[in-house]
Amino acid sequence: MAETGRVRAEAKAPTRVLIAADKFKGSLTAVQVAEHVAAGLRRGAPGGAGAVRVEALPVADGGDGTVDAAVAAGFERREARVTGPLGEPVTAAYALRGEVAVVEMAEASGLRHLPDGLFAPLAATTYGSGELLRAALDAGARTVVFGVGGSATTDGGAGMLAALGARLLDAAGEPVGPGGGALRELATADLSGLDPRLADTEIVLASDVDNPLTGPKGAAAVYGPQKGATMADVVLLDGALAHYAAVLERAVGPRAAEYAQAPGAGAAGGIGYGALIGLGAVFRPGIEVMLDVLGFAPALERADLVITGEGSLDEQTLHGKAPAGVAAAARARGVEVVAVCGRLALTPAALAGAGISRAYPLTALEPDPARCIAEAGPLLERAAERLAADFLA
Repeated sequence: MAETGRVRAEAKAPTRVLIAADKFKGSLTAVQVAEHVAAGLRRGAPGGAGAVRVEALPVADGGDGTVDAAVAAGFERREARVTGPLGEPVTAAYALRGEVAVVEMAEASGLRHLPDGLFAPLAATTYGSGELLRAALDAGARTVVFGVGGSATTDGGAGMLAALGARLLDAAGEPVGPGGGALRELATADLSGLDPRLADTEIVLASDVDNPLTGPKGAAAVYGPQKGATMADVVLLDGALAHYAAVLERAVGPRAAEYAQAPGAGAAGGIGYGALIGLGAVFRPGIEVMLDVLGFAPALERADLVITGEGSLDEQTLHGKAPAGVAAAARARGVEVVAVCGRLALTPAALAGAGISRAYPLTALEPDPARCIAEAGPLLERAAERLAADFLA
């Protein structure tokens, strides 16, 4: 009996693994990524499923999947009917816990709401994003994490501001039309009618990009082509956004010009600018905000190993994407980090510089990208089995 007690006392405690990965865009949500990785770990753990204790904390950086990550962390999912990017009604979700809301602009104004193959770079509006923010205020939110990314729009947040009470008028005193192209006709702006509750609400602009509103690194030049903008459209939109900022400067003073060059102003087609100047938002890197909101720090305290990842680990990952944020936070606490991904385009040195010990791409198991996307779940489980053999032994 004493011998049995001694053996039990010396038994190795389970390795505590925290899965904090983003979505694999086009194939798996962050929640599904965590589920498949957990299944592979339990199957591949050298000491059997009991040798590993898994905690899942799906993450997002402010773009697509941000609301889903909040819901997975215990927020309540709420829905509202709002105006889509082309003016049609859409159902958009936000997340709420107490007086804290997570609002994802792509839920209302994202590319996901456009019919396949149809873009509207000049006319797509953020009006529905303003309606979604108003729904969160109606639900009692007094702190709003406003995740921006995945937008179909390049209107500088003009539609959002109009939905919240701003008056943006042409020379005839009529509201300007929807979209960034219509901002060329803007003559006057009046922000005094904005929802008064905004003054008592903390709004955090959460984004993984820090572009200014206009110029060669601005909203139109960098991201317009991804939304169907031709080179002529880009020139038109950049000029329209510059004119928009000039009109706002006449309305609210020099801070309008300052905000146009501020980090995050060009996020999601310039909605960052609208949030900064009209909503009093404070810009923070999206993954930092979301890690705070999701409770990453206490989860990290419980972990011996962190697994992060996203669909493509590449140069963009190193500039504010979720895996880089997770790895930085874990490295600060001395917890090892490994990654899973669909495609790997970083050198071992670049991974190490980001705080990631090793990455397990699906393409190492299946070189055909189309099959990697179609069979991402089973392949990810196989990758997690390999990871378990290497890191849980």
